[in-house]
Amino acid sequence: MDFRQQTYTLKQIREMDMVDFLAALGYQPEYIKKGIDHWYLSPLRNEQEASFKINRQLNRWYDHGIGKGGNLIDFGLLYFTCSVKELLEKFNSDFLLHQLPEHDRVVWQDKRTKEASITVISERELYAYPLIHYLQERQIPLAIATQFCKEITYGLDSRSYYGIGFKNNAGGFEIRNPYYKCSSSPKDITTIGTGSEEVHIFEGFMDFLSFKALQQHDASASGDFVILNGAAMFERARAVLAAYPVKKLWLDRDATGIAYTRYALSLKENYQDESKLYASYKDLNEWLKAKGGLPQKKLKPKIR
Repeated sequence: MDFRQQTYTLKQIREMDMVDFLAALGYQPEYIKKGIDHWYLSPLRNEQEASFKINRQLNRWYDHGIGKGGNLIDFGLLYFTCSVKELLEKFNSDFLLHQLPEHDRVVWQDKRTKEASITVISERELYAYPLIHYLQERQIPLAIATQFCKEITYGLDSRSYYGIGFKNNAGGFEIRNPYYKCSSSPKDITTIGTGSEEVHIFEGFMDFLSFKALQQHDASASGDFVILNGAAMFERARAVLAAYPVKKLWLDRDATGIAYTRYALSLKENYQDESKLYASYKDLNEWLKAKGGLPQKKLKPKIR
């Protein structure tokens, strides 16, 4: 990264080395496992035993005490308790942060490929009962899920697993099962539509499927869809979203989702916040689950 530049983008901030970033804030690891996992006393709360981890291969963090993790932007929003816009301003005004190097992908790429790579082995129609039951628990009708998802068999650490796969524009998959959440490379957004004037924007595909469930008995429902597959992909999606006169945001109601919603609204580009529908819940799917799903369309009995 060129330290002479005056303006950092969200992408450049996301690619800064997280271990060096915490060091700049004054935090040092309590211990390091296998030269990869750096364990800290959490910078986000008070604790006596280290439960905050940075995986230096992935350049990602996870705080076991609060059950949250992500990239540097996700951390910064929580640590500084700020909006995305304010985070950008901080990185572009703080000289100390300007000295941070990028995460060295060359150093870690071989290890990451050997130890953390997810390989999609096969895909088929949704069939396995645990996956169908998982969808039922999330109040997602199977008829909706089968339109947009596949059952994926994938390899990880020399073992094979299966999950619900949702394909992105680059051919990678977001993969979910009752026990695990992961992605296969390449990472990208997912766009679905035919050129409507209106676009609905979701962080993840479970919320998109929840929206489709809400729409299933509405013949007049329309609109295109952009699924970010992670809030941090918002910047990548902006070029696609620019073509739509109306942009409806259905982002999560956690700190990251709220921060990105505020950031989008601050751009003055006709974004609308639709999250008021589920304001007391983490996301649209949590709201749908709490409501017990939707009543099935009542069919008139046939008279013989």
